[in-house]
Amino acid sequence: MTSSDVQDTAVQARRSLVVSALGTLLVLVAFTAPLSTINATAASLDAGVSGTTWILSSMSIGLAAALLSTGTIADDFGRRRTLVIGLLVVAAGSVVGVLVPDVVAFVLTRVVVGVGGAAVIASSLGIIAHTFAPGPARAAASGIWGASVGAGIAIGPLLSALLERVHSWHDAYWVLVAAAVILAVAAEKLVRESRSEHRRGLDLPGAVLFAGGISALLAALVEGRQGWSEPTVIVLFVAAGVVLAAFWFVEYRSTTSMVDLALLRSPAFVAATTAAFVTGAGVIAVMSFMSGFLGAALGISAVGAAWLLFSWSATSVVTALLARRISPRVPGRVQLALGLVGIAAGLLGLAGIDESSGWARFLPGLIVAGVASGVVNAALGREAVASVPPGRGGMGSGANNTARYVGSAIGVTVVAVIATHPRAGSSAEGLIAGWNVAAVVAAAVSLLGGLAVLGFHARVAPATRAAAAAKKSTTAG
Repeated sequence: MTSSDVQDTAVQARRSLVVSALGTLLVLVAFTAPLSTINATAASLDAGVSGTTWILSSMSIGLAAALLSTGTIADDFGRRRTLVIGLLVVAAGSVVGVLVPDVVAFVLTRVVVGVGGAAVIASSLGIIAHTFAPGPARAAASGIWGASVGAGIAIGPLLSALLERVHSWHDAYWVLVAAAVILAVAAEKLVRESRSEHRRGLDLPGAVLFAGGISALLAALVEGRQGWSEPTVIVLFVAAGVVLAAFWFVEYRSTTSMVDLALLRSPAFVAATTAAFVTGAGVIAVMSFMSGFLGAALGISAVGAAWLLFSWSATSVVTALLARRISPRVPGRVQLALGLVGIAAGLLGLAGIDESSGWARFLPGLIVAGVASGVVNAALGREAVASVPPGRGGMGSGANNTARYVGSAIGVTVVAVIATHPRAGSSAEGLIAGWNVAAVVAAAVSLLGGLAVLGFHARVAPATRAAAAAKKSTTAG
């Protein structure tokens, strides 16, 4: 290979990484945009308590339901193509959402945006796995991808709050539309197409069953906040259990399953998936609830709450970029475990507040949680693709991020139920007491998750070791 070829390859790799990271950032901006302007959005759409809950939860449903199938589609039919289509779906859903002044229509379009976002996230990590070989280069690229997750979470609420103060909550979504279209054009021109050498095939029955089961489960969690004994909630939970059981049966017998169930015997895969789920159920759940809580209980403005959230997510961005300096001798599961334990310490720092607490009271816990979140985000991207067979990076990304968003949906529900549980005293006192309990529970979830991940020992199976040795011998010959 000539020096010109090497330079061209390096330039192409940088372009692919930038587009993939920006796509992920954009999806996270869309995901978090409603957090800081939920009161204005709900009032504009005449949404009640149930409608407001659905506005906050609807994109999670689209993401969680579609991540696995879009990961397989990206690997089989083209990662760049899937990325571009996903960005255009995000743009189209956002346009309809702001043009139709109806809460049901807005919720449905947020689900559609979630489906498009799933295609973007799954294909972006697949592109990175294809472009960068295992080792320091992929670790650095995964760190940048992890930083883009934190950056999106940081920018979304702040952008939305600032634009709402200047003009309208709609403006953030118009910015998303323009950015998604521009990035789709850039991806088409700058990123080379890639796909798996061995097409696995789309498991359509499995995709439909998984999407239906996850959607029913998340819908039950959302509706359950209005009352867990309601017939609709019970029916949704039962339907979710039946459909997901059918999905498991179909996947077990299918030759084109979306996720190879044999991976559940892989400690590396289980560790990465568990860490993703706990991240969603712990720190992301608390931060998703925090903006509304700060305004309702402590009178902190939407912009002030967005800046506080920014202190956590911006810290995670910097840490994720620096995490590439962590020695490669530190196993991925150890990095994930230490990060989750650090998150637990940060969340504990958010507990114990009272009505006199100001914004400065939250900063130490947010910064500690931000540092630890950056460590986790940097490792998750790398471990998601390292724990699956070569060429199946999209599937690994889909499984990992599905776990994250399912964990987030469950965690937000648990935090909301704990924090809004009726207690003696004023509503502010009750919210504060509930917040203190919820922060401790989320910290316990993160700590237990970290200990569980640390318990997974990545052992290479004899068959895998023999195959690797044979491949090495063949290459040497």
